[in-house]
Amino acid sequence: MNIVLARIDDRLIHGQVATIWTKVTGCERIIVCDDDVANDTIRKTLLTQVAPPGIKANVVDVEKAIRAYKNPKYEGVKVMLLFTNPTSVLRMVDGGVQIASVNIGGMSFKEGKTQLTQAVSVDDQDRKAFQALHEKGIELEIRKVNTDTKIDLMSILK
Repeated sequence: MNIVLARIDDRLIHGQVATIWTKVTGCERIIVCDDDVANDTIRKTLLTQVAPPGIKANVVDVEKAIRAYKNPKYEGVKVMLLFTNPTSVLRMVDGGVQIASVNIGGMSFKEGKTQLTQAVSVDDQDRKAFQALHEKGIELEIRKVNTDTKIDLMSILK
């Protein structure tokens, strides 16, 4: 599996992903890696139907995503991994998935979260997961679309 983009965006497959990131990365497949979404039949069905033409979409739990990464069947396939949170990314990395960089596109504000940028809000669990990913040498960059200036998450995460 050739991971062309690992992105955290709690909206998952939406306009920016479908129209911009898929073209920029040249991905052939989108894999949503999230336990809750994988267990939500309606959301899972909707997400697999909104992928752009010619791009296959799968919604799986994190453990299944790790198995898919290790499956020789997907060797060389250009894949975009989508996550709703950094904890799932950390679980993937701890499971042996090689991720060099994570693009953070959107983490919505909710009670208990602190807003870091207009599009990114975090809680203590998110901070811990981001810190662990940083300590593993993984680049953590914020930008909604590829033409935005990269913001190093760790420069604003306190």
